[in-house]
Amino acid sequence: MHGWYGAGGGGVLLMAVMIVLLWSAIVLLVVYGVYLARRLSTTGRPELERPDHHDAEGILAERFARGEIDEDEFLARRAALRRS
Repeated sequence: MHGWYGAGGGGVLLMAVMIVLLWSAIVLLVVYGVYLARRLSTTGRPELERPDHHDAEGILAERFARGEIDEDEFLARRAALRRS
C-alpha cells in the first residue's frame, strides 16, 4: 500500500491537462462547425437572385425606401423610366 501515497508522480496532473485539452478541442470544433454552417448558409444572397431587384424600377424603389432619394425625385425618375 505504500505505492498509493501521493499523486503517483504527476499522473493525475497529466490526466487533468489532457481532459482540459480534449474538452477545449471539442468546443473549438463545435464553434468552427457553427461558423462554417453560418458562412455557407449566407453565401447564396437570395436578395440578389430575385429578378425584381435587377430591374431599374426595383432599384429605384429600394433607394426610395432607404431614404436615399425623396418622393419627388422618385416619381420623376420612375416617370422617366416608364417613358423609355
